[in-house]
Amino acid sequence: MFPDQFVLVSIINYHEEDNKKIVDEVAPICTISEEDANKEFFKVKPENIVYHTSNQDFVIHLRRDLLMRVRRNTNEN
Repeated sequence: MFPDQFVLVSIINYHEEDNKKIVDEVAPICTISEEDANKEFFKVKPENIVYHTSNQDFVIHLRRDLLMRVRRNTNEN
């Protein structure tokens, strides 16, 4: 449906194996331009993700390092 493009998708169904989230079902929301893909990647809601359709498998590698902290921007622009 969206060959070789960045797409914003909603994750509907997934399962976990080892330290990976294997995505089984998604619902496309919209296409994202190559220029905006990185910006959109960091501002999506937790149940959504920016994905490039050239990837054959939809796998998200999970980080379980308790010492790693992620700083999120709480200010809406």
